[in-house]
Amino acid sequence: MKKRIAILGSTGSIGTQALQVIEEHADLYEAYILTANRQADLLVQQARRFQPSAVVIADESRYGYVREALADQPIQVYAGADALCQVVQNDEVDIVLTALVGFAGLRPTISAIQSHKQIALANKETLVVAGELVTRMAVENRAPILPVDSEHSAIFQSLMGEESEIEKIILTASGGPFRKYALDELRTVTPAMALKHPNWDMGAKITIDSATMMNKGFEVIEAKWLFGVEADHIQVVVHPQSVVHSAVQFRDGAVKAQLGVPDMRVPIQLALSYPRRLASSFDRLDWYHMQDLTFEAPDLEKFRCLGLAFEALRQGGTMPCVVNAANEVVNLAFRQERCSFLQMPEVIGQTMQRATFVQQPTLDDLFQVDAEARRIAKQLINEN
Repeated sequence: MKKRIAILGSTGSIGTQALQVIEEHADLYEAYILTANRQADLLVQQARRFQPSAVVIADESRYGYVREALADQPIQVYAGADALCQVVQNDEVDIVLTALVGFAGLRPTISAIQSHKQIALANKETLVVAGELVTRMAVENRAPILPVDSEHSAIFQSLMGEESEIEKIILTASGGPFRKYALDELRTVTPAMALKHPNWDMGAKITIDSATMMNKGFEVIEAKWLFGVEADHIQVVVHPQSVVHSAVQFRDGAVKAQLGVPDMRVPIQLALSYPRRLASSFDRLDWYHMQDLTFEAPDLEKFRCLGLAFEALRQGGTMPCVVNAANEVVNLAFRQERCSFLQMPEVIGQTMQRATFVQQPTLDDLFQVDAEARRIAKQLINEN
């Protein structure tokens, strides 16, 4: 029997690649629910091609357009943020792939966990903001969380079959487009420059986060909750070739790593098929023509966002939520040319100092702190 997949964010980079995986294994998987934020045209195209049971357009202003465009199809059409939380509760859904961008992914992911669904997690902000709550809830509801991020999938794969204690997680980073820039050069970089990632094809928000290395900082926080490793046992290593996706060092000094071409379809497919590995038509590493593999320490003076994420993880409580909220504000402001590249960590750091801190937050606390941190960050941008 086919597994029925709900893809939250089917029109984004992860969602479109997940549909390629489903199409390649149409005998095993069915795209049962598709959702988009505001890309109505692409959602309609996907719905016509994959014939899901239902679609959701989060932007309610596009509901009429999507409903009319699919009026001749036996597909239910819903709209709004609440609908995202409701559709994942469908009894027919086996796996929920959470590929929404940012804080918006938290509520639907929690709803899916409470409905005992298997989670293929590509929305790192869920664990950044509410890692302790979400991981505890997943255990209580017997809802396994399988990582989709290439780095966390690599760590997950390196731990397969292991019972040994983890000594260190080695989280690799490409370094982004500005790895070789001097600090002064970063003062004049533009959004167009930052959106040209050297290795990966990602959405705009994540690509900017990669350029600032905040994306790697979020992955550090995510790794803590996925694998139970504290900040002092997570090492970020800049690896520009993006061949070694991440590694684990064990107590005897042995290191296991997962290597491959930079193709997100590989970890997506594993998250859907685990514990099996399915055949694929994806590209393979060419060992005879592979360029030299290099590794270096990240420059925390140039890329302060990575250091701020480590600081937030060590403080715990609501501080990662504050960092995520402020980062979403400055990321958008930078893309809209209302904030410079080097102002982004400045605003995030000042928001961390001003926002309310709660050591043991409830879910309501997290939503309140998120809103407060966004207000502070926006005010700081307007003041500069």
